[in-house]
Amino acid sequence: METAEKADEPISTGSQKVAGTVNWGTATLIGVFAGMLYGGSKEAAASVSKDAEVMLKLGSTPDKREQYRLMRDAMEKRFIRVTRGSIIGGVRLGMFTAAFCGLQNLLAEKRGVHDVFNIAGAGSATAATFGLILPGSLKWRARNVALGAALGAAVCFPLGWLHLKLVDKANEGSLSASGDMDQRGGARSGVGAAIERLEENLSK
Repeated sequence: METAEKADEPISTGSQKVAGTVNWGTATLIGVFAGMLYGGSKEAAASVSKDAEVMLKLGSTPDKREQYRLMRDAMEKRFIRVTRGSIIGGVRLGMFTAAFCGLQNLLAEKRGVHDVFNIAGAGSATAATFGLILPGSLKWRARNVALGAALGAAVCFPLGWLHLKLVDKANEGSLSASGDMDQRGGARSGVGAAIERLEENLSK
Protein backbone atom coordinates (compact mmCIF):
# COMPACT_ATOMS: atom_id res chain seq x y z
CA MET A 1 0.00 0.00 0.00
CA GLU A 2 2.79 2.39 0.89
CA THR A 3 4.53 1.79 -2.43
CA ALA A 4 1.29 2.45 -4.30
CA GLU A 5 0.74 5.71 -2.43
CA LYS A 6 4.31 6.80 -3.16
CA ALA A 7 3.83 5.97 -6.82
CA ASP A 8 0.70 8.15 -6.95
CA GLU A 9 2.53 11.18 -5.53
CA PRO A 10 3.57 13.77 -8.19
CA ILE A 11 7.27 14.01 -8.89
CA SER A 12 8.69 17.54 -9.18
CA THR A 13 10.94 17.75 -12.24
CA GLY A 14 12.20 21.29 -11.73
CA SER A 15 11.94 24.52 -9.82
CA GLN A 16 8.49 26.03 -9.63
CA LYS A 17 7.81 29.37 -11.25
CA VAL A 18 7.79 32.35 -8.91
CA ALA A 19 4.33 33.90 -8.62
CA GLY A 20 3.87 37.14 -10.54
CA THR A 21 6.54 36.55 -13.20
CA VAL A 22 5.64 36.94 -16.85
CA ASN A 23 5.65 34.22 -19.50
CA TRP A 24 8.86 34.66 -21.49
CA GLY A 25 7.61 33.15 -24.75
CA THR A 26 4.31 35.01 -24.81
CA ALA A 27 5.93 38.35 -23.97
CA THR A 28 8.58 37.87 -26.67
CA LEU A 29 5.96 37.02 -29.27
CA ILE A 30 3.92 40.11 -28.37
CA GLY A 31 7.09 42.23 -28.59
CA VAL A 32 7.89 40.87 -32.06
CA PHE A 33 4.43 41.63 -33.41
CA ALA A 34 4.35 45.08 -31.80
CA GLY A 35 7.78 45.88 -33.27
CA MET A 36 6.70 44.72 -36.72
CA LEU A 37 3.58 46.89 -36.54
CA TYR A 38 5.53 49.94 -35.37
CA GLY A 39 8.35 49.52 -37.90
CA GLY A 40 6.00 48.96 -40.82
CA SER A 41 3.75 51.90 -39.97
CA LYS A 42 6.79 54.15 -39.52
CA GLU A 43 8.16 53.29 -42.95
CA ALA A 44 4.72 53.65 -44.52
CA ALA A 45 4.36 57.15 -43.06
CA ALA A 46 7.87 58.06 -44.29
CA SER A 47 6.93 56.96 -47.82
CA VAL A 48 4.31 59.70 -48.22
CA SER A 49 6.86 62.30 -49.34
CA LYS A 50 8.40 59.89 -51.83
CA ASP A 51 4.96 59.08 -53.22
CA ALA A 52 4.42 62.79 -53.79
CA GLU A 53 7.64 62.93 -55.85
CA VAL A 54 6.41 60.01 -57.94
CA MET A 55 3.11 61.78 -58.58
CA LEU A 56 5.00 64.85 -59.81
CA LYS A 57 6.98 62.68 -62.21
CA LEU A 58 3.79 61.07 -63.46
CA GLY A 59 2.28 64.48 -64.19
CA SER A 60 5.30 65.52 -66.24
CA THR A 61 5.50 62.25 -68.24
CA PRO A 62 3.08 61.98 -71.20
CA ASP A 63 4.06 58.41 -72.10
CA LYS A 64 1.65 55.81 -70.65
CA ARG A 65 4.29 53.08 -70.54
CA GLU A 66 6.67 55.32 -68.64
CA GLN A 67 3.92 56.23 -66.18
CA TYR A 68 3.16 52.54 -65.62
CA ARG A 69 6.85 51.79 -65.06
CA LEU A 70 7.19 54.64 -62.56
CA MET A 71 4.12 53.50 -60.62
CA ARG A 72 5.33 49.89 -60.55
CA ASP A 73 8.79 50.90 -59.35
CA ALA A 74 7.31 53.15 -56.66
CA MET A 75 5.02 50.38 -55.39
CA GLU A 76 7.85 47.84 -55.34
CA LYS A 77 10.18 50.18 -53.45
CA ARG A 78 7.45 51.07 -50.96
CA PHE A 79 6.69 47.39 -50.35
CA ILE A 80 10.39 46.66 -49.77
CA ARG A 81 10.76 49.60 -47.37
CA VAL A 82 7.68 48.64 -45.34
CA THR A 83 8.71 44.97 -45.21
CA ARG A 84 12.25 45.81 -44.17
CA GLY A 85 10.98 48.21 -41.50
CA SER A 86 8.60 45.58 -40.14
CA ILE A 87 11.33 42.94 -39.93
CA ILE A 88 13.87 45.25 -38.30
CA GLY A 89 11.30 46.60 -35.84
CA GLY A 90 10.13 43.12 -34.92
CA VAL A 91 13.67 41.83 -34.37
CA ARG A 92 14.71 44.83 -32.25
CA LEU A 93 11.68 44.95 -30.00
CA GLY A 94 11.52 41.16 -29.80
CA MET A 95 15.17 40.96 -28.67
CA PHE A 96 14.59 43.71 -26.11
CA THR A 97 11.46 42.03 -24.74
CA ALA A 98 13.15 38.61 -24.62
CA ALA A 99 16.18 39.98 -22.77
CA PHE A 100 14.07 42.01 -20.34
CA CYS A 101 11.68 39.17 -19.44
CA GLY A 102 14.50 36.63 -19.28
CA LEU A 103 16.53 38.74 -16.86
CA GLN A 104 13.43 39.49 -14.81
CA ASN A 105 12.58 35.79 -14.43
CA LEU A 106 16.23 34.94 -13.71
CA LEU A 107 16.43 37.49 -10.91
CA ALA A 108 13.14 36.27 -9.46
CA GLU A 109 14.37 32.67 -9.53
CA LYS A 110 17.75 33.47 -7.95
CA ARG A 111 16.33 35.75 -5.25
CA GLY A 112 13.27 33.60 -4.59
CA VAL A 113 10.93 36.59 -4.66
CA HIS A 114 9.40 38.75 -7.38
CA ASP A 115 9.38 42.43 -6.49
CA VAL A 116 9.91 45.81 -8.08
CA PHE A 117 13.71 45.54 -7.78
CA ASN A 118 13.73 42.60 -10.21
CA ILE A 119 11.85 44.66 -12.80
CA ALA A 120 14.03 47.74 -12.30
CA GLY A 121 17.24 45.68 -12.43
CA ALA A 122 16.16 43.85 -15.57
CA GLY A 123 15.19 47.11 -17.28
CA SER A 124 18.48 48.76 -16.32
CA ALA A 125 20.60 45.83 -17.49
CA THR A 126 18.69 45.44 -20.76
CA ALA A 127 18.86 49.14 -21.63
CA ALA A 128 22.58 49.22 -20.78
CA THR A 129 23.25 46.19 -22.99
CA PHE A 130 21.44 47.68 -25.96
CA GLY A 131 23.28 50.95 -25.39
CA LEU A 132 26.55 49.02 -25.57
CA ILE A 133 25.81 47.37 -28.92
CA LEU A 134 24.81 50.61 -30.62
CA PRO A 135 27.32 51.80 -33.25
CA GLY A 136 29.78 54.50 -32.28
CA SER A 137 33.05 55.16 -30.51
CA LEU A 138 34.01 53.67 -27.16
CA LYS A 139 33.25 56.94 -25.38
CA TRP A 140 29.87 57.15 -27.07
CA ARG A 141 29.04 53.56 -26.10
CA ALA A 142 30.06 54.15 -22.48
CA ARG A 143 27.77 57.18 -22.42
CA ASN A 144 24.93 55.09 -23.86
CA VAL A 145 25.49 52.36 -21.26
CA ALA A 146 25.33 54.82 -18.36
CA LEU A 147 22.34 56.63 -19.79
CA GLY A 148 20.53 53.38 -20.60
CA ALA A 149 21.11 51.94 -17.12
CA ALA A 150 19.81 55.07 -15.40
CA LEU A 151 16.88 55.54 -17.77
CA GLY A 152 15.91 51.86 -17.66
CA ALA A 153 15.82 51.82 -13.86
CA ALA A 154 13.96 55.14 -13.68
CA VAL A 155 11.27 54.00 -16.13
CA CYS A 156 10.88 50.39 -14.97
CA PHE A 157 10.71 51.12 -11.23
CA PRO A 158 7.32 52.92 -11.25
CA LEU A 159 5.98 50.68 -14.01
CA GLY A 160 7.04 47.60 -12.05
CA TRP A 161 5.43 48.92 -8.89
CA LEU A 162 2.18 49.55 -10.77
CA HIS A 163 2.35 46.10 -12.37
CA LEU A 164 2.79 44.35 -9.01
CA LYS A 165 -0.07 46.35 -7.48
CA LEU A 166 -2.37 45.29 -10.31
CA VAL A 167 -1.27 41.66 -9.88
CA ASP A 168 -2.03 41.85 -6.14
CA LYS A 169 -5.47 43.31 -6.81
CA ALA A 170 -6.21 40.56 -9.34
CA ASN A 171 -5.08 37.88 -6.89
CA GLU A 172 -7.24 39.33 -4.13
CA GLY A 173 -10.25 39.32 -6.44
CA SER A 174 -9.68 35.70 -7.46
CA LEU A 175 -9.24 34.62 -3.82
CA SER A 176 -12.45 36.36 -2.74
CA ALA A 177 -14.33 34.80 -5.66
CA SER A 178 -13.05 31.32 -4.76
CA GLY A 179 -14.02 31.92 -1.09
CA ASP A 180 -17.54 32.83 -2.12
CA MET A 181 -17.77 29.69 -4.22
CA ASP A 182 -16.59 27.56 -1.27
CA GLN A 183 -19.17 29.15 1.01
CA ARG A 184 -21.92 28.52 -1.50
CA GLY A 185 -20.75 24.93 -1.90
CA GLY A 186 -20.74 24.45 1.87
CA ALA A 187 -24.24 25.88 2.18
CA ARG A 188 -25.48 23.60 -0.58
CA SER A 189 -23.87 20.56 1.05
CA GLY A 190 -25.50 21.48 4.39
CA VAL A 191 -28.93 21.71 2.74
CA GLY A 192 -28.34 18.37 1.03
CA ALA A 193 -27.39 16.71 4.32
CA ALA A 194 -30.54 18.10 5.97
CA ILE A 195 -32.69 16.73 3.14
CA GLU A 196 -31.04 13.31 3.44
CA ARG A 197 -31.68 13.22 7.22
CA LEU A 198 -35.31 14.18 6.67
CA GLU A 199 -35.73 11.39 4.09
CA GLU A 200 -34.19 8.87 6.52
CA ASN A 201 -36.61 9.94 9.29
CA LEU A 202 -39.58 9.65 6.97
CA SER A 203 -38.52 6.22 5.78
CA LYS A 204 -38.41 4.98 9.38
